[in-house]
Amino acid sequence: MNKLIFLTLALLIGASLFIWSGVYNIAANDEHWTITNKLIDVLRERSIEVRAEEITVPDNLNDVSRIASAALNYEVMCSQCHLAPGTETTELYEGLYPQPPVFYQTDEEHEEHGEQNNFWVIKNGIKLTGMPAWGASHTDDEIWSLVVFIGQLSEMTAEEYQKQVAD
Repeated sequence: MNKLIFLTLALLIGASLFIWSGVYNIAANDEHWTITNKLIDVLRERSIEVRAEEITVPDNLNDVSRIASAALNYEVMCSQCHLAPGTETTELYEGLYPQPPVFYQTDEEHEEHGEQNNFWVIKNGIKLTGMPAWGASHTDDEIWSLVVFIGQLSEMTAEEYQKQVAD
């Protein structure tokens, strides 16, 4: 028991000294250490999965009107960070670390998380990433429409995207 208490205190003191030393660079233009990335990835993914598993997906997600209602919201709220078909990059996207997923591109690094997880992220945001909690200003129905729209982006051309936004 004494060894456990000693080990716990040693870890707390070591962690406190590490934090206080300032050796870890928190700047957005300095990449995390590999171990830090792995820990953050596991923390983020498990946190989202655990909280999203109780979310009920609406029956009417395939309603085509959802695409039309979400297009303008995506353009205004999301495209500067997550980009849009036909957009190579933006200043905001370039300045973010970690860089957000680009939904119109298929990329193994940014696996699909499923509708429940995407809903949870859009509604609640993610700390220290620049991802806002849109649930504070948008209804669940509007957020579900964004989930559907994001799911369609990889199949859209730049022209189709512009047409959706203009309608």
